Amino acid sequence: MRRREFISLLSSAAVWPITTYAQRLVLPVVGFVNSASSKDHAQHLAAFLEGLRDGGYVEGRNVTIECRWAENQNDRLSGLVADLVHRRVDVIAATTTAAALAAKTATTTIPIVFEIGGNPAELGLLDQNNITGVAQLDITVAPIRLQLLHQLVPKADVIALLVNPTSPILAELHTKSIQAAAQTLGLKLHVLHASSERDFDAAFAQIDQLRVGGLVIGSDPFFLGHQKQLAALAVRQSVPTVFATREFVEAGGLMGYGGNFFDAYRETGSYVARILKGEKPHDLPVLHGTKVELFINRKAVEALGLKIPNRLDVHPDELIE
Repeated sequence: MRRREFISLLSSAAVWPITTYAQRLVLPVVGFVNSASSKDHAQHLAAFLEGLRDGGYVEGRNVTIECRWAENQNDRLSGLVADLVHRRVDVIAATTTAAALAAKTATTTIPIVFEIGGNPAELGLLDQNNITGVAQLDITVAPIRLQLLHQLVPKADVIALLVNPTSPILAELHTKSIQAAAQTLGLKLHVLHASSERDFDAAFAQIDQLRVGGLVIGSDPFFLGHQKQLAALAVRQSVPTVFATREFVEAGGLMGYGGNFFDAYRETGSYVARILKGEKPHDLPVLHGTKVELFINRKAVEALGLKIPNRLDVHPDELIE
């Protein structure tokens, strides 16, 4: 080997790892922020990453993900988002209502993609050009949950609504919508609170004391992460209960009515990918959920001594054994 070739080969070998390291440094960074905990929402994060992959971005290969979890302490969100802004991430994926509001307050320049269950216009999320996202129908269909529960348990005239007081905006929206529906149906409504696991037993004890005939669980990230525990308590107390998801019914709960959270997280990931490719948030319309599904647990119906009416306002998509 000639000396010049040898020197050239050495130079290439020396530069290659430096170049590779530099390439790693310039990977786009996505900040993922959520009100709940990673252990309770790992499947939702996986759906988000799937949406990113569908858009051509794989974590660790051509994008870096910085996850921030508030661990069901919404007062931490402003600090978590501020940290992402300080790190100058390329996009913020704010995947709960509280996280989206915190992100909106924190920056008017970094693109934000939200995943929420309410109306983004009513929440003031569309006042800035750096925001878009996915809005489900959870708040919109909340009164229908009560209506369906009333059809399954027509003799129950006292109903409870469980909300998370540390998510005041979601709690207020659910309370207003369910109170209006209860008044229309001539039902008495009790609003119960739970913001930690230790609150669940106290809430269900109140249900027993108040002689509640049915329970509506408000859609909240905290409740989503504990739906198996909530279903078990509902079965133990023999209280007919409706929530938002299929998973709640699979765990033994009576009924679930709502959109598909996994689809929403995938769509959020897809929008983030499009922004990373150069599209602007204000050019991407907010995606509104249109499909809502009803699931009923047949065994729970039998155990509670109920019957599924021949005519429900919404036809069940699946009867789960």
